[in-house]
Amino acid sequence: MTTNTATAHHPARTAPAYAITATGLRKEYGEQVVLDGIDLAVAEGTVYSLLGPNGAGKTTTVQILSTLLDADGGEARIGGHDLSREPDAVRAQIGVTGQFAAVDGMLTGEENLLLMADLHHLGRREGKRRAAELLERFELTGAAKKLPAAYSGGMRRRLDIAMTLVGDPRVLFLDEPSTGLDPRSRHSMWQIVRELVAGGVTVFLTTQYLEEADQLADRIAVLNGGRIVAEGSPEELKRLVPGGHVRLRFADPAGYERAAAALREASRDDTALTLNVPSDGSSRELRSLLDWLEAESVEAESLTVHTPDLDDVFFALTSPTTGPMNSLKESLR
Repeated sequence: MTTNTATAHHPARTAPAYAITATGLRKEYGEQVVLDGIDLAVAEGTVYSLLGPNGAGKTTTVQILSTLLDADGGEARIGGHDLSREPDAVRAQIGVTGQFAAVDGMLTGEENLLLMADLHHLGRREGKRRAAELLERFELTGAAKKLPAAYSGGMRRRLDIAMTLVGDPRVLFLDEPSTGLDPRSRHSMWQIVRELVAGGVTVFLTTQYLEEADQLADRIAVLNGGRIVAEGSPEELKRLVPGGHVRLRFADPAGYERAAAALREASRDDTALTLNVPSDGSSRELRSLLDWLEAESVEAESLTVHTPDLDDVFFALTSPTTGPMNSLKESLR
């Protein structure tokens, strides 16, 4: 007797491809431990932001991953290449823009780009083509023949990033790239980063501007005391910090009282007829609240979700290890 067994075929789930991976990365200077065994996994074509207070090890991490500094322990791979065994292959795939513009003040904008083309062995014709393309892309064509001294801070930073892109890197390290830029120049730089990622470039970003990480990053890691104390999307990190709530505003005093009597954990504002219901802002909790309102035929005039911002996350996770903030950090480890 033969039995035929039907097998259900499900589409295979493709594991994400990682542009950067690191395991147990360590760096010490004498008795000072700067990196205490950090792990990283950065998906291709995304922005990954590393946040932390001054001295947390952000720049050290970038220097190690970009082969400028040797780690004292751990392993890392960039674009599939081992950092310690294949440094040249790693360098061929990356570009680095540091905290301060690496622009030669004695050369024009165009000459700076041509110099980088020479360093990448592009050849004279290809180097000129690439320089012209980047000058146009970064809206610097009109300033191509001018020395950087005539550039604004935003123009210098755009030129600096353009120089980094001459070699067409697939992984771009931006170490506090918008330091010193005015808000308009900062927003212009953000647009450049978005366009690069849309083209498949992976961006590893360190920044002191929490709004910048919130605007750009697909995932964020918070570095403190040489360790990553939290990691996730901006929204996931915001939900870690207490204080989120849903604000319900009512037009009908009777409906307000019914809701207040049922939602005992909510704080009341009887004058404004509003209730603040503690919530992590997740769709699950929001759906549950809406389902209850509908089931009880209670109509709220408006509903707004309030979650902590990245400032709250940053201070909670990097404050001195005392009090309730310490218990939050311990729960995340």
